[in-house]
Amino acid sequence: MLQKKNIVVFDFDGTLSASDSNYEFFKYSFKHSKRPWAFVPCVIAGLIGAKLNHDGIWWRETIRNFITPKMVRDFTPNVVKMHKKNRFGWAKDMVKKEHDKGNLVVLVSASPDYLIPHLVSDMKFDAVLCSQMDKEKPYKYKFLCWGQNKVIALDKWAMEHKIIPNVVRAYSDSLSDMPIMEIAKEQVWIDPKTGLRK
Repeated sequence: MLQKKNIVVFDFDGTLSASDSNYEFFKYSFKHSKRPWAFVPCVIAGLIGAKLNHDGIWWRETIRNFITPKMVRDFTPNVVKMHKKNRFGWAKDMVKKEHDKGNLVVLVSASPDYLIPHLVSDMKFDAVLCSQMDKEKPYKYKFLCWGQNKVIALDKWAMEHKIIPNVVRAYSDSLSDMPIMEIAKEQVWIDPKTGLRK
């Protein structure tokens, strides 16, 4: 039987944490491996593609083309350790406060599944929904959890748990999250540089 539940949704990069976790993985990769440097033309092509079609997947995969399963295994622990220092001080307390109000608390992020669950493992989210990557080709998306797809991911999770989601509040820093912000009764916009409410 379906149950109606109050849900609070958080974005991650720029909302709960300064800097972007994808960018941090890129930066770390270029510092600790020669492989990414051979793919600079792909990165440039991908950046041009982003200007032409910001919603597309092709350019996202092209930019990430250098990422291998070994790089994910070897680099992720250190990237996570460093990136956790970028989390805004209020983030963990706010998740707890939302829990204390009796709300289910869900993280919905466009960042990949090899980063996000590790970055928030201590925050006790009821669900962590993020982009699903191909394990054999971790630059390829199985599901891009971005834009309208964040709503699709939330709806799928709710259906699997027999929940009718009543999104009472959503936190984000980016207009790309408008689809999920529009289904929330309250929209909380965060300044990604300061972590303060806009």
